[in-house]
Amino acid sequence: MKKELVTPEINISEEVRLDPRTTALLIIDMQNDFVDERGKLYVPQAKSTIPSIRRLIDLTRKEGGEVIYTQDWHLKDDPEFKIWGEHAVAGTWGAEIVEELAPERDDYVVKKLRYDGFFGTSLDYYLNVKGIHTLVIVGTVGNVCVLHTAGSAALRWYNVVLPMDGISTLTEFDYYATLRQVDFLYKGKIVKSESIAFK
Repeated sequence: MKKELVTPEINISEEVRLDPRTTALLIIDMQNDFVDERGKLYVPQAKSTIPSIRRLIDLTRKEGGEVIYTQDWHLKDDPEFKIWGEHAVAGTWGAEIVEELAPERDDYVVKKLRYDGFFGTSLDYYLNVKGIHTLVIVGTVGNVCVLHTAGSAALRWYNVVLPMDGISTLTEFDYYATLRQVDFLYKGKIVKSESIAFK
């Protein structure tokens, strides 16, 4: 007899207050290949997260926090294409960050090679130089690049905050699995974007 699947409870914080001097907003892979309908690895829910991410960008900039982007950035013969097919090839339209969320001059952009924004990049160095202890992480393909980056951040003892309306995944299962892992395994705070404030 098949047992009914019980979804574990996910803790959702009513409000998270952050110090802008030690907080960075980290935007994961909001690029044309993932967000635009013409993209090679289109995530249908990604576009719906743009307003929440835009609001967090504006709030973080207003309060003087750091705004950081990751940009999936692959060579033409990248081994990862055996898994996902060709996507986010360096220098192409598909690899560019969507116009609605385009970085400004003082924002930091990390070109990443794999799922994890820390792997083979300068991200950890930059965060240490800037005195960052907390990462608010948003973006797409949540159970892949968002989750791996959040996990890598937690393993480096950064505090992780995950706005649940700021991430998108290919399936509903992947979405809840991402929230569950960040909450349960990495002790991150799950919150709605509107419930984030700076003190």
